[in-house]
Amino acid sequence: MSLDAAPAPVAIVTGGTRGIGRAIAGRLHRDGFAVLVVHSGSGEDAASLAAALHRDDRPLRALRIDVADPSAPEAIFDTADALGPVAVLVNNAGVTGRLGPIDALGDDELQRVVATNLVAPVRLCREAARRWQGRDAPSHIVNISSVAARTGSPGEYVAYAATKAALDTLTIGLARELAPHRVHVNAVAPGTIDTGIHARAGQSDRAARVAERIALKRPGQPDEIANAVAWLVSGEASYVTGSVLEVTGGL
Repeated sequence: MSLDAAPAPVAIVTGGTRGIGRAIAGRLHRDGFAVLVVHSGSGEDAASLAAALHRDDRPLRALRIDVADPSAPEAIFDTADALGPVAVLVNNAGVTGRLGPIDALGDDELQRVVATNLVAPVRLCREAARRWQGRDAPSHIVNISSVAARTGSPGEYVAYAATKAALDTLTIGLARELAPHRVHVNAVAPGTIDTGIHARAGQSDRAARVAERIALKRPGQPDEIANAVAWLVSGEASYVTGSVLEVTGGL
């Protein structure tokens, strides 16, 4: 990179080494962003992503940290700031907990779902707001929600669904609060996407099994969610804020 060249804008992607997050990180990197992927323990996935995409003029780096730790937002933004001007925050990290009825949900699992899916994004949005106010350039927050916020996911993961509904509300309110500061806040709500999250919830065949109730008769792919995120942070979506964009195949 030339000494006179401006550094690439930086995108932070939490939960960025697997599934939807990995696809988002790859797409934003191809679109010209330096990327910081945040993960909690998938070191091999992080290393393979960095090996495939990192460039001297457009780095892709990984940070291992628990997003639910109260100290995480400052550490994440400090690490991203070292790469260049941070322009995008994608709150993608999330956990469903094990699929099952509400009476089988333990307190430890409930606390982990709420801390990861809701408290961590609120803290990261707060950190972004503190750092981005007063800047000339537009900035973007994209929260990865879920169609579960609308369906409730009865008998499967209603607590997860509740956190995603709260994330939608956060998106709408924060968009109105931060619009005067040129911060766009939107959400993408995936439907059933074919990733490893189903196996981690205890049902590896779930994506294929529920495909019949989807209008397009198939689960979505991570790249299809990444495409929506890429549009929201592009100049083509310059008049879009406070929106929850469903990518559900008609579910």
